[in-house]
Amino acid sequence: METENELSYFQQVSIFDGLTDDELHDLTTVSRRRTFRSGEVIFHRDDPGQVMYIIKEGKVKICLISPEGQEISLVVFGKGDYFGEFALVDGLARSADAIALERVECYTLQRSDFHKAIMKNPKIAIRVMEVLCERLRKTDQQVEDLIFLDVYGRVAKKLLELSDTHGKKVEDGIRIDVRLTQQELASMVGASRESVNKVLGYFTDKHYISTDKHRITLHRAVDLERRIY
Repeated sequence: METENELSYFQQVSIFDGLTDDELHDLTTVSRRRTFRSGEVIFHRDDPGQVMYIIKEGKVKICLISPEGQEISLVVFGKGDYFGEFALVDGLARSADAIALERVECYTLQRSDFHKAIMKNPKIAIRVMEVLCERLRKTDQQVEDLIFLDVYGRVAKKLLELSDTHGKKVEDGIRIDVRLTQQELASMVGASRESVNKVLGYFTDKHYISTDKHRITLHRAVDLERRIY
């Protein structure tokens, strides 16, 4: 029964589009279940990259941490997302840290098993390249935002992005289903916590958003869009 559940889940993961049930079964038989506590480091930057992770439950942030301890969050992944695949392809060390934002359940694939899957179905390699291009474009966009948008615009844009990827409809808007501190949000937009606190206070006064226990709900997304530029 467990194997059938894993097979059903792997069928929903975009990187495995095009694989037959037999090929997916081969992957599920070599995959391993892992759990991580909230706040636990899954891997550090410069660690050897031998494992790919596929999230079953929970949220994971990918971030860079300077020697002085300053953090820049790059992206938050959730259920159905995968990470760590680039190190499996190029054989280099991890390029960032991965940290569990909450309790995380995931499947792991070793590098050798991932390579076998690519050899059997090159579509996986094409999908990896597509994802790499997509993430590079997002990086370019982040750099552009830092140059051309003020803090209000960057926070508004990030809240809208998070609502698209991790939002849940509620009675009075869309709640971002990620527990975010002001410091974490500040690291995502390249600003100080004090600046982000001021922006969130402004958006709250305008009734664009509301906050509760580190959860942000968007009430007037259109007004946030207008505030970007």
